Amino acid sequence: MSPEAGRPAPDAEPFHADGGAVGVLVLHGFTGSPRSVRQWAEHLAAAGLTVRAPLLAGHGATWQELGKTGWTDWYASAEKSFGELNQRCTQVFVAGISMGGCLAFRLAQTQGAKVSGLVVVNPSLAGDNPMIPLAPVLKYVVKSLTSIGGDIKKPGTEEKALKRTPVAAVATLPQMWKTTSARLSDVTQPLLVFRSTVDHVVGPASDKVLRAALPGAEVRPLANSYHVATLDNDAPEIFDGTLAFIQKHSIEPQIG
Repeated sequence: MSPEAGRPAPDAEPFHADGGAVGVLVLHGFTGSPRSVRQWAEHLAAAGLTVRAPLLAGHGATWQELGKTGWTDWYASAEKSFGELNQRCTQVFVAGISMGGCLAFRLAQTQGAKVSGLVVVNPSLAGDNPMIPLAPVLKYVVKSLTSIGGDIKKPGTEEKALKRTPVAAVATLPQMWKTTSARLSDVTQPLLVFRSTVDHVVGPASDKVLRAALPGAEVRPLANSYHVATLDNDAPEIFDGTLAFIQKHSIEPQIG
C-alpha cells in the first residue's frame, strides 16, 4: 500500500527476526521509521539474536497520520513489542536512536529488571528549540514545519523520514522529556551511549540532562556522523559496539 493511503511505505515496514533466547528491541526516532535502524537490527539478528524493530504509531506514512498521535502512542508501540520479546526471550535489551532512545529509557524505568541493558544513540531528552514550548498553541495556526529528518554526513545516504513535521505531534514531546527525565537517575541497568560530536537535531540540552542524571554513563563519541548515526559513517562502530555490549551482559555465551 502507498503512504498516501495511510499505510507505511515499503521500506518503512517493521523488522523482525527470530533467533535465540536473547532479544533486542530496536526503536527508531521521531518522523523516522525502521529504515533508519534496519541495518542495526539486521546486524544483531545475524549474530543469532531475536530482534524486533517496530514501526511506532503514526510513523512511516504521512505527516498527517503522525499528527494524530503523540508520545504515549509511540511508547505504547514500543511497550507492545517489548512485551512480545519478554514472553519469548530469557533476556531483553533495548536500543534506540533519538526519540527512540528516550522511549528506551522510559521502558527501563517502567519495566525494571525485565530490561537487561540499554544502548542509545543521540537520545532526545530535552528541547533546544525555543519554539517547542509554543507548539501546543502553534498547532492551531501552523499544521506542519520543515522536516527534521535526514541529518546524515555520509554522501548519498537518505533516511527517508517524513517530508514534514506535524506540530501537533511536536507538542507532545515536552511531556515525554519531562516524564522520562524526572526518573532518569532511576535507570540502573547497564547502559551504553553513542553521541555524535556534531548533531543538528538533538542539541546539548539532552546531553546535559543525561550527564546530570547518570554521571557514570559510558558515552562514546562519534566523530564522523551527524544525528542519524545508524545510517552514517560511524554505523559499523555502533553495530559492533552494541553486539559486544549485549555479549558482555548476556547470560547466553553463544551469541555471535
